[in-house]
Amino acid sequence: MKHLLILFWAALAVMLGLSLSMGNTFEKEYVGSDACKGCHVQEYDNFMQYASKSKSDENVQLMMDKLTPEEQRECFECHTTGYGEPGGFISFEETPEMGHAGCEVCHGPGSEHAFTGDPYLIEADLTIEEHCAPCHDDDRVRNINYKPLLYSGAH
Repeated sequence: MKHLLILFWAALAVMLGLSLSMGNTFEKEYVGSDACKGCHVQEYDNFMQYASKSKSDENVQLMMDKLTPEEQRECFECHTTGYGEPGGFISFEETPEMGHAGCEVCHGPGSEHAFTGDPYLIEADLTIEEHCAPCHDDDRVRNINYKPLLYSGAH
């Protein structure tokens, strides 16, 4: 069984290589934080334990009945993973694994990186201005006493 699994992954890697060499590329899709934990165990565990955004779906779900559909969409943009994008959050019923703000909110869609392991196929050099500020504008920073995960033990 182990040999078949190795053969399967080798064949898949060859097919990917052939596809890329012929000019075909895969569309980047969101795959969820669980796809990250196998290779990034410590980062994943720290994120899930210490990052409040790893449980952001709980707060959004508490507020859902009090929000208009437009307000809900605004919440989904920052508090879910990949809202409105391929593989991303659709609803808490259809895509519960994407209902929190996971790894890909900061690092971008992870399908290519998760499939190949290539470190250049994921956002790795994050900055507060480019990657954090879109969801943490000045009003929100003052309201929640935001502390960037870039410099904390949570990552």
